Amino acid sequence: MLELPVVAASDISPVAPEPRRKRRLPKWLRRPLPSAEMGFTSRVIEDLKLETVCESAKCPNRTECWAQKTATFMILGNVCTRPCGFCSVPKGKTEEVEADEPERVAEAAERLGLEHVVITCVTRDDLPDGGAEHFYRCVQSVRERTGAAVEVLTSDFRGNRAAVSRVVEAEPDVFNHNTETVPRLYERVRRNAEYQRTLDLLAQVKDEAPDMPTKSGLMLGLGETFDEVLEVCADLRRAGVEMLTIGQYLQPSPQHLPVERFIPPEEFDAIGDQCRRLGYSLVASGPFVRSSYHAGEMAGVLGRA
Repeated sequence: MLELPVVAASDISPVAPEPRRKRRLPKWLRRPLPSAEMGFTSRVIEDLKLETVCESAKCPNRTECWAQKTATFMILGNVCTRPCGFCSVPKGKTEEVEADEPERVAEAAERLGLEHVVITCVTRDDLPDGGAEHFYRCVQSVRERTGAAVEVLTSDFRGNRAAVSRVVEAEPDVFNHNTETVPRLYERVRRNAEYQRTLDLLAQVKDEAPDMPTKSGLMLGLGETFDEVLEVCADLRRAGVEMLTIGQYLQPSPQHLPVERFIPPEEFDAIGDQCRRLGYSLVASGPFVRSSYHAGEMAGVLGRA
Protein backbone atom coordinates (compact mmCIF):
# COMPACT_ATOMS: atom_id res chain seq x y z
CA MET A 1 0.00 0.00 0.00
CA LEU A 2 1.22 3.48 -0.82
CA GLU A 3 2.64 5.21 2.23
CA LEU A 4 1.74 8.89 2.44
CA PRO A 5 3.29 11.71 4.43
CA VAL A 6 1.17 13.07 7.24
CA VAL A 7 -0.42 16.38 6.28
CA ALA A 8 -1.92 18.38 9.10
CA ALA A 9 -5.24 19.95 8.23
CA SER A 10 -4.41 22.58 10.84
CA ASP A 11 -1.97 24.06 8.34
CA ILE A 12 -5.05 25.60 6.71
CA SER A 13 -7.47 27.69 8.67
CA PRO A 14 -10.98 26.33 8.03
CA VAL A 15 -13.78 28.81 7.68
CA ALA A 16 -17.32 27.89 8.62
CA PRO A 17 -19.91 28.03 5.82
CA GLU A 18 -21.75 31.33 5.59
CA PRO A 19 -25.49 31.42 6.34
CA ARG A 20 -27.50 30.27 3.35
CA ARG A 21 -28.85 33.10 1.27
CA LYS A 22 -28.88 34.33 -2.30
CA ARG A 23 -25.22 34.83 -3.15
CA ARG A 24 -23.57 37.19 -5.57
CA LEU A 25 -20.44 36.02 -7.29
CA PRO A 26 -17.27 37.41 -5.74
CA LYS A 27 -15.00 39.42 -8.01
CA TRP A 28 -12.64 36.51 -8.63
CA LEU A 29 -15.48 34.50 -10.21
CA ARG A 30 -16.58 37.05 -12.80
CA ARG A 31 -15.77 36.26 -16.42
CA PRO A 32 -15.81 38.34 -19.60
CA LEU A 33 -18.71 38.23 -22.05
CA PRO A 34 -18.67 35.54 -24.76
CA SER A 35 -16.31 36.11 -27.66
CA ALA A 36 -17.26 36.03 -31.32
CA GLU A 37 -14.28 33.72 -31.77
CA MET A 38 -16.42 30.95 -30.26
CA GLY A 39 -18.32 30.73 -33.55
CA PHE A 40 -16.08 28.20 -35.31
CA THR A 41 -16.25 25.68 -32.46
CA SER A 42 -19.98 26.21 -32.10
CA ARG A 43 -20.56 25.56 -35.82
CA VAL A 44 -18.54 22.33 -35.76
CA ILE A 45 -20.47 21.02 -32.75
CA GLU A 46 -23.82 21.99 -34.27
CA ASP A 47 -23.00 20.68 -37.74
CA LEU A 48 -22.00 17.25 -36.42
CA LYS A 49 -24.90 17.13 -33.94
CA LEU A 50 -22.66 16.48 -30.95
CA GLU A 51 -23.14 17.12 -27.27
CA THR A 52 -20.55 18.84 -25.09
CA VAL A 53 -20.27 19.00 -21.34
CA CYS A 54 -19.34 22.64 -21.89
CA GLU A 55 -22.97 23.43 -22.74
CA SER A 56 -24.86 20.73 -20.88
CA ALA A 57 -23.08 21.36 -17.58
CA LYS A 58 -23.02 25.16 -18.06
CA CYS A 59 -19.25 25.28 -17.66
CA PRO A 60 -17.98 28.77 -16.79
CA ASN A 61 -14.93 28.21 -19.00
CA ARG A 62 -16.85 27.62 -22.23
CA THR A 63 -16.10 31.11 -23.58
CA GLU A 64 -12.37 30.68 -23.16
CA CYS A 65 -12.18 27.09 -24.38
CA TRP A 66 -14.41 27.48 -27.43
CA ALA A 67 -12.55 30.62 -28.47
CA GLN A 68 -9.43 28.44 -28.47
CA LYS A 69 -11.19 25.83 -30.63
CA THR A 70 -11.43 23.15 -27.97
CA ALA A 71 -14.35 21.40 -26.31
CA THR A 72 -15.10 18.37 -24.14
CA PHE A 73 -17.26 15.90 -26.03
CA MET A 74 -20.12 14.24 -24.14
CA ILE A 75 -21.15 10.89 -25.57
CA LEU A 76 -24.06 8.47 -25.03
CA GLY A 77 -26.72 11.16 -25.40
CA ASN A 78 -27.65 14.22 -23.38
CA VAL A 79 -29.87 12.61 -20.73
CA CYS A 80 -28.42 11.13 -17.55
CA THR A 81 -29.91 8.30 -15.50
CA ARG A 82 -28.79 9.73 -12.14
CA PRO A 83 -30.32 12.65 -10.22
CA CYS A 84 -27.14 14.30 -8.92
CA GLY A 85 -27.95 17.48 -7.05
CA PHE A 86 -25.12 19.55 -8.54
CA CYS A 87 -25.34 18.74 -12.24
CA SER A 88 -27.39 20.55 -14.89
CA VAL A 89 -27.29 17.73 -17.44
CA PRO A 90 -30.92 16.68 -18.09
CA LYS A 91 -32.22 13.63 -16.24
CA GLY A 92 -34.89 11.19 -17.32
CA LYS A 93 -35.63 8.76 -20.14
CA THR A 94 -32.60 8.07 -22.29
CA GLU A 95 -32.45 7.55 -26.03
CA GLU A 96 -30.81 4.85 -28.13
CA VAL A 97 -27.05 5.14 -28.44
CA GLU A 98 -26.08 6.58 -31.84
CA ALA A 99 -23.83 4.10 -33.62
CA ASP A 100 -22.09 6.75 -35.74
CA GLU A 101 -21.22 8.99 -32.79
CA PRO A 102 -17.58 7.79 -32.56
CA GLU A 103 -16.98 8.82 -36.17
CA ARG A 104 -18.62 12.21 -35.63
CA VAL A 105 -16.51 12.85 -32.52
CA ALA A 106 -13.40 11.96 -34.50
CA GLU A 107 -14.40 14.30 -37.33
CA ALA A 108 -14.99 17.14 -34.88
CA ALA A 109 -11.58 16.57 -33.33
CA GLU A 110 -10.04 16.69 -36.80
CA ARG A 111 -11.86 19.88 -37.83
CA LEU A 112 -10.86 21.61 -34.60
CA GLY A 113 -7.27 20.49 -34.97
CA LEU A 114 -7.18 19.01 -31.47
CA GLU A 115 -4.03 17.33 -30.22
CA HIS A 116 -5.62 16.28 -26.92
CA VAL A 117 -9.23 15.14 -27.00
CA VAL A 118 -11.34 14.79 -23.85
CA ILE A 119 -14.35 12.47 -24.04
CA THR A 120 -16.85 12.28 -21.19
CA CYS A 121 -20.38 10.91 -20.95
CA VAL A 122 -23.72 10.97 -19.27
CA THR A 123 -24.20 8.11 -16.82
CA ARG A 124 -26.10 5.30 -18.55
CA ASP A 125 -27.17 2.86 -15.85
CA ASP A 126 -29.74 1.55 -18.34
CA LEU A 127 -27.02 -0.03 -20.50
CA PRO A 128 -25.57 -3.41 -19.44
CA ASP A 129 -22.00 -2.15 -19.81
CA GLY A 130 -22.75 1.48 -18.94
CA GLY A 131 -21.57 2.49 -22.41
CA ALA A 132 -18.05 1.07 -22.08
CA GLU A 133 -17.97 -0.41 -25.59
CA HIS A 134 -19.08 2.92 -27.02
CA PHE A 135 -16.26 4.62 -25.10
CA TYR A 136 -13.85 2.10 -26.61
CA ARG A 137 -15.04 2.87 -30.14
CA CYS A 138 -14.82 6.62 -29.59
CA VAL A 139 -11.22 6.42 -28.38
CA GLN A 140 -10.25 4.21 -31.31
CA SER A 141 -12.01 6.40 -33.88
CA VAL A 142 -10.40 9.61 -32.65
CA ARG A 143 -6.94 8.09 -32.53
CA GLU A 144 -7.22 6.48 -35.98
CA ARG A 145 -8.44 9.67 -37.63
CA THR A 146 -6.33 12.28 -35.85
CA GLY A 147 -3.48 10.63 -33.99
CA ALA A 148 -4.41 12.86 -31.04
CA ALA A 149 -3.97 11.92 -27.41
CA VAL A 150 -7.28 10.92 -25.81
CA GLU A 151 -8.42 11.45 -22.24
CA VAL A 152 -11.56 9.72 -21.00
CA LEU A 153 -13.71 11.00 -18.14
CA THR A 154 -16.01 8.12 -17.32
CA SER A 155 -18.93 7.26 -15.09
CA ASP A 156 -18.47 4.59 -12.42
CA PHE A 157 -20.20 1.92 -14.57
CA ARG A 158 -22.05 0.85 -11.39
CA GLY A 159 -18.94 -0.99 -10.30
CA ASN A 160 -18.86 -3.20 -13.41
CA ARG A 161 -15.20 -4.22 -13.51
CA ALA A 162 -15.47 -5.72 -16.99
CA ALA A 163 -16.76 -2.41 -18.29
CA VAL A 164 -13.84 -0.54 -16.73
CA SER A 165 -11.44 -3.06 -18.26
CA ARG A 166 -12.94 -2.53 -21.72
CA VAL A 167 -12.23 1.20 -21.56
CA VAL A 168 -8.70 0.49 -20.32
CA GLU A 169 -8.24 -1.79 -23.36
CA ALA A 170 -8.74 1.27 -25.58
CA GLU A 171 -5.50 2.58 -24.06
CA PRO A 172 -6.56 6.17 -23.38
CA ASP A 173 -3.67 8.50 -22.61
CA VAL A 174 -5.37 9.57 -19.37
CA PHE A 175 -8.15 7.81 -17.44
CA ASN A 176 -10.20 10.30 -15.43
CA HIS A 177 -13.05 9.59 -13.05
CA ASN A 178 -14.30 12.30 -10.73
CA THR A 179 -14.80 11.88 -7.00
CA GLU A 180 -16.76 15.18 -6.93
CA THR A 181 -17.14 15.59 -3.18
CA VAL A 182 -16.42 14.12 0.26
CA PRO A 183 -18.10 10.88 1.45
CA ARG A 184 -20.36 12.63 3.99
CA LEU A 185 -22.04 14.60 1.19
CA TYR A 186 -22.49 11.80 -1.36
CA GLU A 187 -26.14 11.15 -0.52
CA ARG A 188 -27.03 14.79 -1.13
CA VAL A 189 -24.59 15.65 -3.91
CA ARG A 190 -23.91 12.47 -5.86
CA ARG A 191 -26.95 10.28 -5.35
CA ASN A 192 -26.74 6.63 -6.47
CA ALA A 193 -22.95 6.79 -6.46
CA GLU A 194 -20.64 5.29 -3.87
CA TYR A 195 -17.37 6.73 -2.62
CA GLN A 196 -15.67 3.34 -2.28
CA ARG A 197 -16.81 2.40 -5.78
CA THR A 198 -14.98 5.44 -7.13
CA LEU A 199 -11.78 4.53 -5.28
CA ASP A 200 -12.06 0.93 -6.45
CA LEU A 201 -12.46 1.98 -10.09
CA LEU A 202 -9.37 4.19 -10.01
CA ALA A 203 -7.36 1.49 -8.24
CA GLN A 204 -8.47 -1.07 -10.84
CA VAL A 205 -7.28 1.11 -13.71
CA LYS A 206 -3.88 1.54 -12.10
CA ASP A 207 -3.67 -2.19 -11.37
CA GLU A 208 -4.49 -3.16 -14.97
CA ALA A 209 -2.42 -0.42 -16.62
CA PRO A 210 0.30 0.80 -14.23
CA ASP A 211 1.71 3.26 -16.78
CA MET A 212 -1.65 4.86 -17.59
CA PRO A 213 -2.02 8.19 -15.73
CA THR A 214 -5.15 8.34 -13.61
CA LYS A 215 -6.91 11.53 -12.67
CA SER A 216 -9.78 12.66 -10.46
CA GLY A 217 -11.52 15.87 -9.51
CA LEU A 218 -13.25 17.55 -6.59
CA MET A 219 -15.53 20.58 -6.35
CA LEU A 220 -15.57 22.71 -3.23
CA GLY A 221 -18.21 24.94 -1.70
CA LEU A 222 -20.89 22.36 -0.88
CA GLY A 223 -20.32 22.25 2.86
CA GLU A 224 -17.22 20.05 3.07
CA THR A 225 -14.48 20.73 5.65
CA PHE A 226 -10.79 21.02 4.92
CA ASP A 227 -10.12 17.90 6.98
CA GLU A 228 -12.53 15.98 4.76
CA VAL A 229 -10.98 17.33 1.56
CA LEU A 230 -7.49 16.31 2.61
CA GLU A 231 -8.71 12.87 3.65
CA VAL A 232 -10.24 12.35 0.19
CA CYS A 233 -7.04 13.53 -1.48
CA ALA A 234 -5.05 11.05 0.60
CA ASP A 235 -7.48 8.23 -0.28
CA LEU A 236 -7.16 9.01 -3.99
CA ARG A 237 -3.40 9.04 -3.76
CA ARG A 238 -3.48 5.61 -2.10
CA ALA A 239 -5.57 4.43 -5.05
CA GLY A 240 -2.71 5.48 -7.33
CA VAL A 241 -4.20 8.70 -8.69
CA GLU A 242 -1.49 11.02 -10.04
CA MET A 243 -3.43 14.01 -11.38
CA LEU A 244 -5.93 16.01 -9.36
CA THR A 245 -8.24 18.92 -10.17
CA ILE A 246 -10.00 20.98 -7.50
CA GLY A 247 -12.46 23.74 -8.38
CA GLN A 248 -15.35 25.85 -7.10
CA TYR A 249 -18.89 24.49 -7.33
CA LEU A 250 -21.25 26.97 -9.01
CA GLN A 251 -25.01 26.51 -8.76
CA PRO A 252 -26.29 26.06 -12.35
CA SER A 253 -29.91 26.96 -11.50
CA PRO A 254 -32.15 27.63 -8.48
CA GLN A 255 -33.27 23.98 -8.67
CA HIS A 256 -29.78 22.71 -7.92
CA LEU A 257 -27.84 22.56 -4.67
CA PRO A 258 -26.91 25.99 -3.32
CA VAL A 259 -23.35 27.15 -2.89
CA GLU A 260 -22.48 27.02 0.79
CA ARG A 261 -19.29 29.02 0.40
CA PHE A 262 -17.11 30.64 -2.26
CA ILE A 263 -13.52 29.60 -1.69
CA PRO A 264 -11.01 32.44 -2.28
CA PRO A 265 -8.08 31.80 -4.64
CA GLU A 266 -5.47 31.85 -1.87
CA GLU A 267 -7.22 28.95 -0.11
CA PHE A 268 -7.26 26.95 -3.33
CA ASP A 269 -3.52 27.60 -3.55
CA ALA A 270 -3.03 26.36 0.01
CA ILE A 271 -5.06 23.19 -0.65
CA GLY A 272 -3.06 22.57 -3.81
CA ASP A 273 0.20 22.87 -1.88
CA GLN A 274 -1.03 20.34 0.69
CA CYS A 275 -1.99 17.91 -2.08
CA ARG A 276 1.43 18.18 -3.72
CA ARG A 277 2.93 17.12 -0.42
CA LEU A 278 0.91 13.93 -0.76
CA GLY A 279 2.91 13.07 -3.86
CA TYR A 280 0.64 13.97 -6.79
CA SER A 281 2.47 14.54 -10.06
CA LEU A 282 0.11 17.35 -11.03
CA VAL A 283 -2.45 19.36 -9.07
CA ALA A 284 -4.65 22.10 -10.54
CA SER A 285 -6.48 23.95 -7.76
CA GLY A 286 -8.42 27.16 -8.32
CA PRO A 287 -11.92 28.66 -8.59
CA PHE A 288 -12.31 27.99 -12.33
CA VAL A 289 -10.55 24.64 -12.44
CA ARG A 290 -12.63 21.85 -13.97
CA SER A 291 -11.81 18.24 -14.81
CA SER A 292 -11.09 18.92 -18.48
CA TYR A 293 -9.95 22.54 -18.21
CA HIS A 294 -6.48 22.78 -19.83
CA ALA A 295 -6.44 18.98 -19.78
CA GLY A 296 -4.01 18.82 -22.68
CA GLU A 297 -1.52 21.02 -20.87
CA MET A 298 -1.71 18.83 -17.76
CA ALA A 299 -1.19 15.67 -19.78
CA GLY A 300 1.60 17.32 -21.72
CA VAL A 301 3.55 17.90 -18.55
CA LEU A 302 3.54 14.14 -18.05
CA GLY A 303 4.57 13.60 -21.65
CA ARG A 304 1.24 12.05 -22.64
CA ALA A 305 0.14 14.58 -25.28
